[in-house]
Amino acid sequence: MKKFLYYFLFTFFIFIVFLFSFYCCSFAAYPKLVNKIITAFENIQSYIVAIATPVAAVAIGSGFLMQKFSFGDEERIRTGKKLIRTSIVSYAFILVLDLIISLIKTLIG
Repeated sequence: MKKFLYYFLFTFFIFIVFLFSFYCCSFAAYPKLVNKIITAFENIQSYIVAIATPVAAVAIGSGFLMQKFSFGDEERIRTGKKLIRTSIVSYAFILVLDLIISLIKTLIG
């Protein structure tokens, strides 16, 4: 009798586990808080890309002006080149991150 009760409880437990494991319907897929967080991150991402463009343009322009008005000072020429190079790399990094996030969104959604 104990063996039968053990098998019955074991089978019932496995049935319950499989029932809830393979259940397809989801009632709370995206609650309000998760939706607000997702839209907040999307807004932050768009603001970062929108702000990065003029910031990169100002940094590149100031690097060129620093080179132009260095009057032969090698340190200012190197600093101008370094400023231009780092601003271009940083802007490219931001654009690549935006593309990667967009790719992940399309793959998930």
